[in-house]
Amino acid sequence: MSLFRPYYRYLWLFLSIGLALGSIILPFSMTGAADLQENPRSRDIYLLELKGVVTAGKAAFIQRELAEINATDTQAVIISIDTPGGLLDATLDLTRAFATAPVPVVVFVHPSGAIAASAGAFILVSADIAAMAPGTTVGAAMPVAISPGGTEQADEKTVNFLAGHIKSIAREKGRPGEIVEKFVTENLTLNAYEAEEEGVIDLLSGNINTLLEALDGRQVEKEGRFYSLSSREARLVRKEMNLTEKLQDKISDPQIAFLLLAAGALGLYFGLGMPGTLVPEVLGAIALLLGIYGIGLFDTSTAGIIFIVLGLSLLVAEIFSAGFGVLGIGGGISLLLGSLLLPREPLMALEWYSTFRATAIGVALAVSAICFLIVTMLLRSRRQWKEAGDFFRPAAVATVVEELSPCGTVKMRGELWKACSHDSSTIPPGSRVEIIRQESLTLIVKKID
Repeated sequence: MSLFRPYYRYLWLFLSIGLALGSIILPFSMTGAADLQENPRSRDIYLLELKGVVTAGKAAFIQRELAEINATDTQAVIISIDTPGGLLDATLDLTRAFATAPVPVVVFVHPSGAIAASAGAFILVSADIAAMAPGTTVGAAMPVAISPGGTEQADEKTVNFLAGHIKSIAREKGRPGEIVEKFVTENLTLNAYEAEEEGVIDLLSGNINTLLEALDGRQVEKEGRFYSLSSREARLVRKEMNLTEKLQDKISDPQIAFLLLAAGALGLYFGLGMPGTLVPEVLGAIALLLGIYGIGLFDTSTAGIIFIVLGLSLLVAEIFSAGFGVLGIGGGISLLLGSLLLPREPLMALEWYSTFRATAIGVALAVSAICFLIVTMLLRSRRQWKEAGDFFRPAAVATVVEELSPCGTVKMRGELWKACSHDSSTIPPGSRVEIIRQESLTLIVKKID
């Protein structure tokens, strides 16, 4: 590693470039926020999509949008869903976010053929206005436990709790609790017409346009306040997930989380079984942490802090050990993941997070670049060593230092080499041997008569 120590002086150059990029990116992001405040949208309706498995990333996306809504500029939020279910914690986070949202939340099972199963049933029932398109289905919300061996029905205690919880939510929203409770206890399913007939939903609409027409003039009561919707002329604004939420969405998908857990375990197993390269250990540790976060064993805040600490530790280890750039690249990746997964805290200024994220990305890119330079120089050096010339080629004759029976040690050009006799015979010390060939770092020899 001492061969590449001089290249660490370039680290400050890359760090400076990274910090400069961060300082350029930050003002642009702050300018965009200021323009949005100076030109407020008048009474828009937000449209959010929740398609596929309900994950922590999708929940974080909807929670962020609901928390950032300005009730003066926005009159309602429509969430179009089509989901077979998802994570319990993410679902409960969404039901709480609906209750505290400053504007009415409309959940629309759409398009025809879509479903609101399991977690989707909780989300639909929790809405201030529930709507379904013809040909859609809701229900089948009995909880299951996921394990490496597959899925199985959750214990009775969990079933009773969730049944009581969804019943409580339904009564709060003026929906039939006894019917909704059967979603959990009996895996009841209802099509759109049955759900409307039983009072589980409020509207039956074919598409977004007809839904907007049906919402126009509707009165909604929420936490003692009344909202009057004027949706016919409202502008529909589609919202998308940001980079952090997309990352959370992919990682927290149960299938991907289990794949990450398996990859992490295999990486650590092969790394500990074949030490030296450091690649399996570093990649395995990162994959294992992502998998643990994905299955929900610790929250986003904890995951972000762990990755930041891991990244800094790997960077320090790279400086004081012969990691040949592997530890540094792993540290840069961990630092980048930590900066993306670190959530906002209510008591911290938004500008601090923008500055921190820009700085972390700049440092991660700089460290990864310098470590990539080290790896490149290492590979080039190894290639030059192999092509260095005759000095590294075995000589024709060597002297036995340690008896070959059939392997031992010989001296060649003043260097000690491991050697084995070509016919597995024993050759005593002091004998002169002829070198027949070289296999890796072992010489194959025969005694000279």
